[in-house]
Amino acid sequence: MANDVSEIVHHILLLLILILTLGMIFGRVAGKLKLPDVALFLIAGIIVGQGLHWVSETSSSLTNQFILTIGSVLILFDGGRNIRLSGLKKVWITVTLLSVPGVLITCGVVAIAAHWLLGIPLLYAVLLGAIISSTDPATLIPVFKQVTIRTKVRETVESESAFNDATGSILTFTVLAIVTGSQAFSIVGSVKEFLVTAVGGIVVGAVIGMVLAFVTAHLKLGWFRDYATIALVVTALGSYWVGDTLHVSGFMATFTAGLVWGNSDVFRLDMNDKLHEMGHFSENMTVIMRMLIFILLGSQVNFQVIWAHLWPSLAVIAVFMLIARPLAVLACTLPDRRAKWSWREIVFMFWVRETGVIPAALSGMVAGLGVQHADVISSVTFLAVLLTILLQAGTTAFVAKKLGIEETKGSTDDRLNSEPKPAV
Repeated sequence: MANDVSEIVHHILLLLILILTLGMIFGRVAGKLKLPDVALFLIAGIIVGQGLHWVSETSSSLTNQFILTIGSVLILFDGGRNIRLSGLKKVWITVTLLSVPGVLITCGVVAIAAHWLLGIPLLYAVLLGAIISSTDPATLIPVFKQVTIRTKVRETVESESAFNDATGSILTFTVLAIVTGSQAFSIVGSVKEFLVTAVGGIVVGAVIGMVLAFVTAHLKLGWFRDYATIALVVTALGSYWVGDTLHVSGFMATFTAGLVWGNSDVFRLDMNDKLHEMGHFSENMTVIMRMLIFILLGSQVNFQVIWAHLWPSLAVIAVFMLIARPLAVLACTLPDRRAKWSWREIVFMFWVRETGVIPAALSGMVAGLGVQHADVISSVTFLAVLLTILLQAGTTAFVAKKLGIEETKGSTDDRLNSEPKPAV
């Protein structure tokens, strides 16, 4: 027994050492090539998994599922923490529409395409659409650090990518409950379940986020002030655990808790002296989680399934990128007269919709449950992640320059003026 435990510990340690070492090497290469690091992490996973067979962690293993869950939670929390509520005043209608109706539109269009082109049952096609319908803050934020985009567009796309990750997760688990038979199919019942799960997650995240932010940041009662980064992790994991235990969305809970922490000044809680420390910690934490998730995903790619469904899969992704995304953006930006979107800005948002961490993690979770057609869903998700990152993230700067929406000095000043004032 002791030897078995020791072998498991050694296996996990070796796996972490190998993945993180590869992550650093391929991350460095990505920086030199000016490519999104997650694309290189996927390639690293393919090399050590399918190529060299150094990594053979199955999608259903406890280690894999644990990494996917922890990684998703921490990345979602950080996505919420990076959103400034003050920056949403002008574009909140668009962001709200993109985060819910936009996800549903994308899911619906992809589901129809996948059902028709891949020949999988409609309910499983909807599951695929739900998994890949959200965009990726972990990919977009690093891209926007390299590309100077108009503040309004940048804040909209970043906020959408954080909000719709939570929406996509809720939608995925709602469909998954129907697929696995734990919930009977009913449009009214599904909508009700979706709303209860989402609202419940928001309430749980808001309460836990507020309580832990208060005991960390309050100038007089800040018991955990010296342990702000540890309290941050406890908040992220704790809100997910409580939400999941109460059968509401743990992902929405952790995202909401992150939103509370990122806007603590709104609640008169001063964390200014801890911002650099928490920001540095969160940045490294999310990079580590990206390495783990994407290298594992790459190592688990089933090329036999990919080759067997290659052309239909590529056709689904073409519909996903060139039809579903433009339809969603048009449906969500045109009604928002207040934001005064120009056609150049709208076209730019057509193109910027990278698929990344949360879809990859959700795909892995579905595969781990042994759901029918999970192999096809995983292969399409892999291709969606790889192609959207290489084709879209890799050309963001070029498209922004061609459309003339690069940030000017005036818009930079506006962004600086919109920064929150320190709490007193």
